[in-house]
Amino acid sequence: MQTGADHIETILREHFSPTALTVIDDSAKHAGHAGARPEGNSHFSVRLTSAAFAGMSRVARHRAVYAALAACFEQGLHALAIEAKAPGE
Repeated sequence: MQTGADHIETILREHFSPTALTVIDDSAKHAGHAGARPEGNSHFSVRLTSAAFAGMSRVARHRAVYAALAACFEQGLHALAIEAKAPGE
């Protein structure tokens, strides 16, 4: 099962060619909560800036990120906090 930060970063780079990207594993903060797995890799925050988001609403940006990471959710990714911007925002 591959849902770690490096895997998420690879997928987001392939889909959005971001000019800035940060992926943070927040799993430890959620230990014991619903959806948290003992081995971690369940809760992440991502911040990305990409020209692909130009002209898109916040909701459309989030939907695009969720769609790109759909397989990760099937493999155990439980929660994702997203900050998606276009360059210059």
